[in-house]
Amino acid sequence: MAPKLKQKTGLNHRLAALGASGALLLAAFFAIQIFGDPDAAGPKRVVSLSPATASAESAPRLSFEQANENAEFFELTDLPSTTGVEIGEVGGDGQLRVAVVNTPEASRPAAPPLPRAPIAGLTEPGPNGLLPIIAANGRTPAQAYARPFTAQAGKPMLAIVVGGLGFNATATTQAIDELPPEVTLSFVPYSSNLQSWIDRARARGHETLLELPMEPFDPDADDTGPQTLLASASAQQNTSRLEQLLSRATGYFGVTNYQGARFATSAQAAQPIVQALRRRGLAFVSSGIGQRTALSVEAQRAGLTSTAADRIIDARREADAIDDQLLNLEALALQNQSAIGAGFAYPVTMEQVGRWARDVGSRGYQLAPVSAVLNARAARR
Repeated sequence: MAPKLKQKTGLNHRLAALGASGALLLAAFFAIQIFGDPDAAGPKRVVSLSPATASAESAPRLSFEQANENAEFFELTDLPSTTGVEIGEVGGDGQLRVAVVNTPEASRPAAPPLPRAPIAGLTEPGPNGLLPIIAANGRTPAQAYARPFTAQAGKPMLAIVVGGLGFNATATTQAIDELPPEVTLSFVPYSSNLQSWIDRARARGHETLLELPMEPFDPDADDTGPQTLLASASAQQNTSRLEQLLSRATGYFGVTNYQGARFATSAQAAQPIVQALRRRGLAFVSSGIGQRTALSVEAQRAGLTSTAADRIIDARREADAIDDQLLNLEALALQNQSAIGAGFAYPVTMEQVGRWARDVGSRGYQLAPVSAVLNARAARR
């Protein structure tokens, strides 16, 4: 009997030891779930971002791609209040860790703001707000609201217009805050808070255009909204719609078309519109409807300051295709002293334009607002 009792006692000791080990493992597992892994609680790198070191040149940068690949977190000490970060998590030790340090403020130099609109003497009451007019001293909205620019002798000018802004808040904010101030921005007239968007763009140094919806060849495929200028409408109807559109905001130096392939073929429809734009002291930049249309002919005949974009840079929404079009613009600028590219506020468009604009000056060109190219072309006529 003694051996059996001894064997049973030894077995009980082993079971007790295993049970205790299991309990300790379970306790450790639940502790990690609740309190976090103590070995993982600290950041992998500690970076000081005191105001003296958090400059555009010296501030650490980590792209979203790198953050995803490396899965690294940073502890930020002495963080300036103006630094933008992507917040990651707050650890058990109370330290804030972030995955990305890359603020739009550091992506480009600050630009002086343009004067706040409206400028005195350049407006009159309209159906939805204020309509642009030529001031008593002859100053036009095209002159007053254009971004100031001094051309450099011997350097071809390149201008970019990014349009379709105002509907998508993320895209509009990106265009305003991240694109160079020389890039001209055009806004959809139906967008809510249109005046606020234009004010913000001008505060960041961008001149602006207002998009006029014009009748396309296929209205069912391209919805241009209730105030579309129509090839079949009377002069009175189209002029009334024009005033509805123009009075939705102020601060733009000119207008551009949204769609309009059909409208541009009708001299009868175009004539009262270009005359009204001229009387109000605005400029006209056409895009995507051809260089020689009835609309462009009537604009010249009326004496309206106007020009056309030379290329749609994002007809194909691919980075390589956009880069090719930007290179084509450079070639055109060498031949003709200037070139204008027009694009939409697609993320890929803004990314490629931003990269291209950072380097274009080193190749002997000057990035210019579209108003400067328009005025230079008008002076050569």
